[in-house]
Amino acid sequence: MIVIWGIALGSLAAWIYLLAWRGLFWLARERDADQPLPDPPAWPSVCAVVPARNEADVIGRAVSRLLAQDYPGAFRVVVVDDGSDDGTAVAARAVADAAAAERLEVLAGAPLPQGWTGKLWAMTQGADAAAAQPDYLLFTDADIEHAADSVRRLVARAEAGKLVLVSLMAKLRCDTFAETMLIPAFVFFFDMLYPFANANDPRSPVAAAAGGCMLVRREALAAAGGLAAIRAEIIDDCALARRMKAHGPIWLGLTERVHSLRSYGGFAGIGRMVSRSAYAQLGYSPLILVGTIAGMGITYLAPPLVGLAAPGLLRAIGLLTWLLMALSFQPMLAFYRRSFLWGAALPAIGAVYCLFTVQSALDVWRGRGGQWKGRAQALAARS
Repeated sequence: MIVIWGIALGSLAAWIYLLAWRGLFWLARERDADQPLPDPPAWPSVCAVVPARNEADVIGRAVSRLLAQDYPGAFRVVVVDDGSDDGTAVAARAVADAAAAERLEVLAGAPLPQGWTGKLWAMTQGADAAAAQPDYLLFTDADIEHAADSVRRLVARAEAGKLVLVSLMAKLRCDTFAETMLIPAFVFFFDMLYPFANANDPRSPVAAAAGGCMLVRREALAAAGGLAAIRAEIIDDCALARRMKAHGPIWLGLTERVHSLRSYGGFAGIGRMVSRSAYAQLGYSPLILVGTIAGMGITYLAPPLVGLAAPGLLRAIGLLTWLLMALSFQPMLAFYRRSFLWGAALPAIGAVYCLFTVQSALDVWRGRGGQWKGRAQALAARS
């Protein structure tokens, strides 16, 4: 009984800490809302770099929306076809009419060097190909759709705040049952791990970015060692954010202007997305993995188990903790326009993510870690 009391009180304490002292992450307040941003005196030049590997089904729409930006300054798009065999380059070129063709360049990527992840190598080639050394580089994925004013607002925010990095967490697809259950929680957990408010605070050591949309000041990127400095990183967006924050302030927020076109479908698809980097987040440490599993069990599974099975005051503590957990999930559920009742399912959702983390470790141990588009990229990170 003493052990159960310790688990129940530990879980309650964990959620009180998360709600009160973790940058109030759960409120999801850091957003690219509709408040006006001042125009800079002169609009700096921007080059969007789109790394793409077997993205023929989505890249046309993504590139067409980039070419349709209402950005007042010089703006170009470079697509790097990273060894695709599905017609990705053809699909990218097909959307450019005569007026836009001069602002679009589609490169055939060079073979992947040892020690690099595929995406970072493609991003590097795109950045090197950017003509006239632009003031900003916009790294954006091949499955990301930008609203017409997206680049304008990214640059306006960067110029107004003298930021070296502005990143938007693209709004992910949330259509199937599995996506509805797991996608809002994916963003919720990311915000918990890297509280956006802390990342945006120059005084805080926390640094984070969302790889689907990152506007980077080119000179600051060069001062940070360029992409070569993080060439083997699986969680490349946050690694880049750490480098950039050492050279100036950064900003990360939720947005309605940038959407992911990718459908993850069922549980297996989402599991592959999560397990690609989960064990890398733990530093490939079996000891930290065990501690993480124990911690997730106490944090997510213990409250409903105690609340439903324990007697008296223990039950009340378990139910209270479960309620706090459910309430903390409400702002993110509202952002994704999903039922508040999913808050009660957060323990089960946490259990699924725990399984994804274990799968991530198994993949690494089997030599298939960091699997993406046919590449086991954890091998580069660990070499």
